[in-house]
Amino acid sequence: MQLEEITIRLAGTQDLDELNRVVEQAVMSWRLPDRVKRLALPSYRYSEFDMRHMEILVAVGPDKSLVGLAAWELSDKQKAFDDKTAILLHGIFVLPKHQRHGIGSHLLRMVEETARSSGLEGILVRAQSDAVGFFRAKGYNLLPTDNQTTDFANRYWKSIH
Repeated sequence: MQLEEITIRLAGTQDLDELNRVVEQAVMSWRLPDRVKRLALPSYRYSEFDMRHMEILVAVGPDKSLVGLAAWELSDKQKAFDDKTAILLHGIFVLPKHQRHGIGSHLLRMVEETARSSGLEGILVRAQSDAVGFFRAKGYNLLPTDNQTTDFANRYWKSIH
């Protein structure tokens, strides 16, 4: 599938089953023990409640099925980097068979444009270990871990100008 064949749109509650199918397949492809993935998976699934508090963009293939998504919300200043206004990116998920074709990068560019057009200062992401290289390559910087107990280890920040 070529990137030109992908349509990006906002998700609706009618997309929940397919959204969660994409999330499940993406999570199950991570380099973690299967038991860890199964235990973590419920915390990554989206619900109608999430849809009321987050923006979710979906990447739709030519057959109208979802192949990827990006989910975010506005971050509380206290949770963002240095009290800056930011988007808190909850995740970018792409079906494993469609990864490394530009879909995740395209979704991330759309999130960055949303932050920019909203006048926000940046994007904060708590990256899963498998995604660290992706975010580094996109210009995200690792934030220091001030408190080993409360700070997420892979927090990345990108200023939006």
